[in-house]
Amino acid sequence: MKNKGMSLLLAGLLLGAALPVLAQSKSPDEKKLDKSSLTMDKDAATPEGEKAVAARLTEEFKVDAARVQGLRDQKLGYGEVGIVLSLAQKLEGGITDANVQKIMDMRKGPPVQGWGEIAKQLGLKLGPVVSQVKKVSAAAHREAAAGMKKEGKMERKEGMKQERHERMERSNMPADRPAHGRK
Repeated sequence: MKNKGMSLLLAGLLLGAALPVLAQSKSPDEKKLDKSSLTMDKDAATPEGEKAVAARLTEEFKVDAARVQGLRDQKLGYGEVGIVLSLAQKLEGGITDANVQKIMDMRKGPPVQGWGEIAKQLGLKLGPVVSQVKKVSAAAHREAAAGMKKEGKMERKEGMKQERHERMERSNMPADRPAHGRK
């Protein structure tokens, strides 16, 4: 019984010592990429934002909406779509079905790989990918914000029209109905 307890203790210590090695930390570029990707996904959470993000991706990478939607159908967020397209664009041949599939296979594994490891294996630097995704994210953010601002102005304008219409209706009440406060 003592040997079994000692074996479990030893196994626990070895596992505890190995965990930091197993859990590889992300590079600063990967952290920046994750942040830009998350921002893009947040911006796409509204209908106006989703249109803006999708439009920016198609414009930046010169792909059609079907390419973006095809990647979205594979359970990728818009930020991840931007990363895949940016990596594929930098490969020989550019954004082709084969290059996109190669990146997707590496990402989904096995073994599942991070963006930094994928870029390294493809012989690419992650910095230019970070810059491009950040650029797309910032432009989409501006467009989404402008769309929401315009939408808000239109809603306020419609609300003011409705309020004015209601006041006009109240002022045109029939004479046989007493006005508020009269007896």
